[in-house]
Amino acid sequence: MSMSGPSDQNTLVPGPPSIAFDTDQPDLPAAGQASERPEQPLLDALFRQRKLDALSHLTGGLAHDFNNILQGLLGSLQLAQRRLATGEADKAGRLIDASLAAGRRAAGLTHRLLAFAQRQSLDPKPVDVASLLRSMETTLRAAVGPDIVLNLEVATDLAPTLCDARQLESALLGMTANARDAMADGGTLTVALTQEILTEESAAEENLLPGAYTCLTVTDTGIGMTPDVSERAFDPFFTTKPIGQGTGLGLSMIYGYVKQSDGSIALRSGDGEGTRLRILLPQVMKLPQAIQGEGQIVASSGANPLVLVVDDDDMVRELVTQILADAGYRTIAAGDAIAAITVLRGGVMPDLLLTDVGLPGLNGRQLADAARELQPAQKVLFMTGYAANAVVGGGEALDHGMSILMKPFEVGELTAKVAEMLESRH
Repeated sequence: MSMSGPSDQNTLVPGPPSIAFDTDQPDLPAAGQASERPEQPLLDALFRQRKLDALSHLTGGLAHDFNNILQGLLGSLQLAQRRLATGEADKAGRLIDASLAAGRRAAGLTHRLLAFAQRQSLDPKPVDVASLLRSMETTLRAAVGPDIVLNLEVATDLAPTLCDARQLESALLGMTANARDAMADGGTLTVALTQEILTEESAAEENLLPGAYTCLTVTDTGIGMTPDVSERAFDPFFTTKPIGQGTGLGLSMIYGYVKQSDGSIALRSGDGEGTRLRILLPQVMKLPQAIQGEGQIVASSGANPLVLVVDDDDMVRELVTQILADAGYRTIAAGDAIAAITVLRGGVMPDLLLTDVGLPGLNGRQLADAARELQPAQKVLFMTGYAANAVVGGGEALDHGMSILMKPFEVGELTAKVAEMLESRH
């Protein structure tokens, strides 16, 4: 992909086409109304076909990528099993490492899919994006290589931007890599930061609220895109790169991140004329005060804290309880919210309630509320594969003494988060 300024031949793409995957609900005239155009049935059929094509493309891409991952995972584990059976434990270690790598690839794929679907867990905070961009300059120059000139244009006195800094860094690196690939013979990449004030009228055009926004533009002088490619640039699993050189999730992931951050993204490109990506993210008034010792995890001083583990998946529940037991915690396991509430009503007072969100019947948040009726200071750690709003709902923040751990998690992530929760004083 490549990026350049507008031209008459260029195509402006404000985001992925609005193609819903609900193929049972075609867009039809309201009851009692006749179609205003005689060609409406044909248009409805065409729209339905586009939805089916989009769904087919998405599921096909998913199946392809996950089958490759599963092949590596299952094959490595089966070979490791054989090595262990024949007493070749030293050779099994490499195969187990390969299995772990495959599992992490799968985790990364689901993360990118959640980003496209605007369901990933974000940590939006006021960020000094100008400082963030300057801190990435060395990394970006290394990414583009010696044949590409990198220009950073940063406006002065930019207000803080409300966003997830880590995901913004990932988006910048992804856009830089795409631009580099579009300039195989060298060129110029310009990354610019400015402020834009959206009025009622201009905000409506962007489908945003009026106010101040940080505008990030990434422009290159590469090969550009033809209109048919630019129209599909944000589609998941769409890529123009050779097989094996791209998943086709890069721009769709960035689109999902930007939209979930209450921003907008637009692409302008022309065949042979480069490409420009423009992102708007909302600004806030001031940066938060630094917190002393933030992020430091201290081992709990309590002796063998008790953790109530709730998950309806037998394998996950047993795995989590084993990990915690190995770390020195006492555990009680329950397969659903009702079983957990029965334990709590029996007089058990766990130091931490560790619960999945998507439980059958009462969900994890409802379980947490019930637990706090019995013990108001109950600390709760939610496990979920969805965004934080799956836990809080209605745009509310998590209550004090509650936190979220995203699935899939590493063993160290789980034990560190549990220790952090138990050490917390709120």
